[in-house]
Order: sequence, then structure tokens, then C-alpha cells
Amino acid sequence: MEKVKFGIIGVGNMGFGHLKFFYENKIANGVCTALADSNAKRLDTAKAACPGDYACYSSGEDLIDCADVDAVIIAVPHYQHPPLAIRALKRGLNVVCEKPAGVYTKQVKEMNAVAAESKALFTMMYNQRTNPLYKKMHELVKNGEIGEIRRVNWIITNWFRTQFYYDSGAWRATWKGEGGGVLMNQCPHQLDLLQWICGMMPTKVRAFCHFGKWHRMETEDDVTAYLEFPNGATGSFVTTTADAPGTNRFEILGSRGKIVCEKDELTVCRLKEDLQEFLNNNPNAFAEPEYSVEVIPQNGSNPQHVGILNNFANAVLGLEPLYVDGREGLRCVELINSMLLSSWLDKTVELPVDEDEYLAELQKRIDVSREKGTKDILIDNSMSFGGTK
Repeated sequence: MEKVKFGIIGVGNMGFGHLKFFYENKIANGVCTALADSNAKRLDTAKAACPGDYACYSSGEDLIDCADVDAVIIAVPHYQHPPLAIRALKRGLNVVCEKPAGVYTKQVKEMNAVAAESKALFTMMYNQRTNPLYKKMHELVKNGEIGEIRRVNWIITNWFRTQFYYDSGAWRATWKGEGGGVLMNQCPHQLDLLQWICGMMPTKVRAFCHFGKWHRMETEDDVTAYLEFPNGATGSFVTTTADAPGTNRFEILGSRGKIVCEKDELTVCRLKEDLQEFLNNNPNAFAEPEYSVEVIPQNGSNPQHVGILNNFANAVLGLEPLYVDGREGLRCVELINSMLLSSWLDKTVELPVDEDEYLAELQKRIDVSREKGTKDILIDNSMSFGGTK
């Protein structure tokens, strides 16, 4: 094939954004040839804004079964991600899945099992992994620049959302429709980056999630979580959609230094000697280790979604390796599930999370969940990535 033929399932906020990338010729080796959405008006709006020769379908299943495509982009509400990905992979179609991988680990594991058996490629839309700052953090930690991790803190509160945002879709911020709030919607990128950059998952989580604390909604809009890692390191993760002005500060302290990512730059502090050795052996009660400071501003390209889609198309054509293995999406869902379960049960939760217990607790909330009587409104998502800075 000369170019990879893509079908986009769901042309709401995110799917419409992906369609624009193809329409603007930003995906060098990809072309969009098919669209699917259960809302005919959304299809008409998308085609009017980005004219093209598209085969159109009223469901993702029909597009997967009938369209002449090599790959699909799944950009629908979260519960539908695994079923559609499984269907596509079984038909040999390559899959790009929007975050999160799913709502609960049990369905994500089923999807991953199919992906492992399929010859098709599978990736998650973890566009923040293309950010040169986070790529540099990953490199520094992996190469041992700050030694063994001792503490991890991320406060990510510049996700401010008005009530209008939550009222813009009947499914938004409901247990039945979305399966979660700020953790499930805004923070999958940060939770993915946290484990990817640190190179390990927590073993224990104690979280305090507040449900509808600041907005009229069922799900969480304010979260503070404490984390424990297998090497003894500890951490915290704080997020909300109701702080203004918000903060985005990610720091990792190691035995040989510290990295802080904030305001589009990295500050790297390198200790001249091992922290624990200095602590144990220095004879001065108030001495502090000497260190050097390097400030690394953001430089290089930050292609975000376009970067993931170009990599995926090139990988399908055999031109370069796949950047993100879609099966890694399980880790983010694991973290989300553990934080919610910890709050629901009011106790510390060990990872991997008990998938049956989580699903049972989630089902209790689905059973009393109410779909809002509002019409879906198309929102310009170009302003929604402030939380990534």
C-alpha cells in the first residue's frame, strides 16, 4: 500500500480533531477514507468542515465490518474502546485507541489478549509521550542520572472545567456513560507518564476521591492519592478540574538528584555524592549535600497527536518501529481503578487491583447512574491541552 487508509469511529470532539489532521495533510502516509458516528448530525458537520470522499456508517461495528480501511481510530465514549478494538483486531485491522484503554482492567485485559494474538498493530493515543520534556525525563531516569527513585510528586490542577463542559454531553461525568471523572477523562496522560518515566508501577495506593465536590456530576472532580513503590519510594498525585489558577509540577527525587518539570522546562539538580551516604556519614548536623543545577528548556518538536498518527502510519508501512504498544494502556487503567476503589472502600489498595471487586463496586454505581437530559454539544478541544503544560 502507498498510504494507510484510516477509518475514524466517532467524530465528536476528539474524532473530529483527528479528521482535521488528515484533511490538512498532516499525516504524511495516511488518508481518512471512512467515518462512523451514531449521530447523523455529527457526521454531516464533520463532512461539511472537512470535505472528502468518505464512506459513512452509523456504527463503529459497521465501519469495521464493511469499510475499505487498513486501520481504525477509536474515539468514542470509554466503555466502547475495548469491544471495538477487539472487533477490529480480530478482523486484522490496525488500531489506534484514544485514552483511556477502557474503564476497568478486566475489559482491558481481554483487549490486550486479542492484541497479543493479532498480527495487526495496536497503539494508544499517548500523545504526551512525544513531548520533548517528558522524553528527556524518561531518558534521565532510565540512564540513572538521579540514581534510585525515592519520592515522586505530581500536582496537576490546571484542568479547570466549567459546569457547561460537563453539561455538554449526556454521557459526561456519569458512571454509566463515562465510568469516571477527572481521573478517567483528563489524567490518563499523566498517569501513563508517571509510570513510564519512573519505570515502575506503585504497589499500594491510598486515595481520597471527592465525587461531585465542585460540579453537578456523579464522578470524581477532586483527587489526592498517596503511592508506594516496590523499591520503597513514595509519591503523591493531586488533581482536580476546579482550581484556578491551576498548577502543573512534576518532580522526581532520586538518590543522586532531583528533576522538576514545570512551566515548559526541566530543572535537573545533580548531587555530588550519594544522598544516603551523605546522610549517614557527614559529621555536620546541619550539612546539606552539594549539587549542580541545569535548566533544560523545551526544545525540539512536540508533535502530540500528529506525531502518534504519523508514527502509526509509518509503522504499518514498515518504515519505523511503533512508538507506543497499546497494551501499555492497562497500567493507566490499573492506577485509575486503584484510586477509585481505595476511596470507595476507604482503605489502602494493593496493586494489581482486584478486578472482580472493582467491577462489582463500579456496577453498584452504574445501577443508580442517571444519563443527563442534555444534547451533545461539539466543543473545540484545541484549548483542552493546557493540563499538559
